Amino acid sequence: MPAPINRRQLFSLAGGAAAAPFVVPSTSLAQEAFWPARAVRYVNAFPAGGATDVLSRILCQRMSEISGQSFVVENKAGAGGMLGGDAVAKSAPDGYTLGLGGIASNVLAMGTYAKMPYDPVRDFTFISGMWQLPNILVGRKDLFSQDIKELLAAFKKEPKKYTYASAGFGTTLHLSGEMMNSMAGVEVMHVPYKGAGPALNDLMGGRVDMLFDNLPGSLPSVQAGLIRPIAVTAAKRIPELPDVPAMAEILPGYEMTSWTLMIGPAGMRGDVIERANALTVRALADVVVKKRYGELGATVWPTSPDEARAYRDKEEKRLLPIMKAAGIKPE
Repeated sequence: MPAPINRRQLFSLAGGAAAAPFVVPSTSLAQEAFWPARAVRYVNAFPAGGATDVLSRILCQRMSEISGQSFVVENKAGAGGMLGGDAVAKSAPDGYTLGLGGIASNVLAMGTYAKMPYDPVRDFTFISGMWQLPNILVGRKDLFSQDIKELLAAFKKEPKKYTYASAGFGTTLHLSGEMMNSMAGVEVMHVPYKGAGPALNDLMGGRVDMLFDNLPGSLPSVQAGLIRPIAVTAAKRIPELPDVPAMAEILPGYEMTSWTLMIGPAGMRGDVIERANALTVRALADVVVKKRYGELGATVWPTSPDEARAYRDKEEKRLLPIMKAAGIKPE
């Protein structure tokens, strides 16, 4: 394990990948001038044991090793990521509470909830991208076909006969199915569950025909032959399942990817933002982190703070109309 870096070394955390001069901190904040000078709380807005939890812990462990300070993961799940997002938004903007933001809490919640405890843009500091993760469409083991062309033809011939499950209403998994319905001109019935685990159990039990899931959730069952892989929702095929087509091969322009951001509360100092970004970027560049992410079907996604915010803005413009067309109304 690499030795913790000293204060001078931290000023060049990102090397050539994200080299930027650090701002000299205000003397009025001399006691916290060097970040991180103590443990950092990292709020994961989803349950322990899931894909976001595993990926977050891999990243936080490496950030701890590099900085010499603990990045402690706290799971605060509920309301599609809003509870965790609210905890970050309402924390002190000193850099010692960061967390997981992204597509769920900073975009999809806008199309799902009429009242939110925070503003998904103004109440946050966007530090960096962390990872992108495709979804996968899988079928029960005895489904008549796993060929997406044959399936879409059958769906069109017999509207509303077939079902697809998701981890919940208004999630990227739900939207993956509604995009398929809209772009292919089919009617496959949505069956929402409270989490991917129960949905996967019912798929294996034959109570639903198909499931849109985050790749790490279904990949072990696919590899064990318990369910049938049909298509991935990334723009192209993925290395973990090279024989499984991308939905975009059949429906050009189709893409639905889960993405996450390292966020903090609004009002963080510029020098702390730069250091947090550099530390995140360096940790994501680590070969072990890349390997472990790849094994889970995730791709590391380091960005600048400006790139992170711009990507969020672009996804809002793309996804909220899709949610509206799918009949998802803020409640």
